[in-house]
Amino acid sequence: MAIIITDECINCGACEPECPNTAIYDVSDDWRYADGTDLKGSVILPNGKAVDADETQEPISDEIYYIVADKCTECKGFHDEPQCAAVCPVDCCIPDEDVVESEETLLQKQAFMHHK
Repeated sequence: MAIIITDECINCGACEPECPNTAIYDVSDDWRYADGTDLKGSVILPNGKAVDADETQEPISDEIYYIVADKCTECKGFHDEPQCAAVCPVDCCIPDEDVVESEETLLQKQAFMHHK
C-alpha cells in the first residue's frame, strides 16, 4: 500500500528529500508524474489511468506535506523500508489503508516510473 502523511505532520520537510520517487510534496505545491521519474508525455499508469506526465496537477493538501499515491512504492526497489517513515520525527508517515498494493505491484510501479 502507499504511504500517507497524517494531519499530525509538523511540516518539518525531513521526508521530502528522502523519497526516491519524488512522490512527496510541500504544502500547496503543484506536482507532476514526471517529477523525479522517467515518465514523459502521455502515459498509461500501471493502474490503467491515462495521464500526461508533464501536466501540472493540483496540490493534494494545502495544510501539510503530502504523498502522491500513484507515485509511492513504499521505497520498494530502492530501500528495505519507506524512507519517509524512517526519518519522520513525529511518526506521521503510515500505510494508507485506502491504497493497498502488493509488493509485486509496488515493484512493477517502480520499474515503470524508472524504466528499469
